[in-house]
Amino acid sequence: MKNQSTPTYKITAICEPPRDHELSLNDYQQAAISTAIYPHDHEIPYLALALGEECGEVAGKVKKVIRDKNGQFFQTDINALALELGDVLWYAANLANTLGFKLSDIARLNINKINSRLERGTLHGQGDNR
Repeated sequence: MKNQSTPTYKITAICEPPRDHELSLNDYQQAAISTAIYPHDHEIPYLALALGEECGEVAGKVKKVIRDKNGQFFQTDINALALELGDVLWYAANLANTLGFKLSDIARLNINKINSRLERGTLHGQGDNR
């Protein structure tokens, strides 16, 4: 049986934007859409479930740091979280597209919602419409 090792990525190379151009949310979304290979007959539920799964992978990595490393995050843990957050972003970008939104629109809607809650003193609390 052939030994299959997990690929490693040089995080600094991945995370450093080219000096002359930052990747915008919408450019990222277009790149994510161009690599989307999944069943399109149930796009919304498939993407929502996959997004939840990737969020769970982020949470799982954090849980293991708490359990195995007494909550101390090392650079390898941070790098692993960055890669998982990328997967979260990929699914969020594709789900936003399926719903008819640019990723920058989703970001703007969220910031507007948070700013409104801040202005009204309702950042803390429960419910979507506070």
